[in-house]
Amino acid sequence: MRKPLVVGNWKMNNTLQESLSLIEGLISNSLSVDRDFVICTPYTVLSLAGKLVKETKIQLGAQNMHFEAKGAYTGEISPLMLKELNVKYVIIGHSERRQFFGETDLKVSKKTLAALNNELIPIMCVGESLAQREGSFHHKIIKNQLVEGLRLVDASKASDVVVAYEPVWAIGTGRTATSEQANDMLGFIRTVLSDLYSNAISEKIRILYGGSVNSSNVDDLMNQPEIDGVLVGGASLKPEEFLKIMTYSDRG
Repeated sequence: MRKPLVVGNWKMNNTLQESLSLIEGLISNSLSVDRDFVICTPYTVLSLAGKLVKETKIQLGAQNMHFEAKGAYTGEISPLMLKELNVKYVIIGHSERRQFFGETDLKVSKKTLAALNNELIPIMCVGESLAQREGSFHHKIIKNQLVEGLRLVDASKASDVVVAYEPVWAIGTGRTATSEQANDMLGFIRTVLSDLYSNAISEKIRILYGGSVNSSNVDDLMNQPEIDGVLVGGASLKPEEFLKIMTYSDRG
């Protein structure tokens, strides 16, 4: 069994004080040990968050990073800098990075490899637009993002990657894929991963669903056989709501 993973992506939200209140609200509650929990905070909060979640069941993630260890890359953050702050996970290739900052599949592949080489767990995002889904191109788009995003990752490291499927049309819109749609796409992703590597490696890779996940739909999503966890956006900014998601009903 792949261990379930619940990830909160705070995006560009929360001051230090707001973050302190949110984290204290999360760590004051007992959490199940049968799944992993991650919060991906803004860079300005990572240092504080790393200290607060240390020795708790919540792990720390970053929302992006550069693929170089250091250099003349103004405004960027390296994997070495993240490791120093107790960061364990890093989101790579989120659709907002692709859309607003021109992130290409090649950059995604370089960042994914850099994360693995620095003992960080990459959460590599893939997803299609509404037009692509309605045009029945979604399988082609997702397959290409997987193939190109993992191009530099060989079989020896592939099982440490986390893949997050986030249909662009469901991010922050209140609209979500049905649990069956999500499960079907994650099953397709696992087939592509099997073709890229092997069945054995594919079965080890955790695949998440993201896109307007909330406490009302998380149980249904997590009851699907292919869904190993969720990547949560806006709902992760509300401590009571995020706690409900983190403590979703056990499968079965």
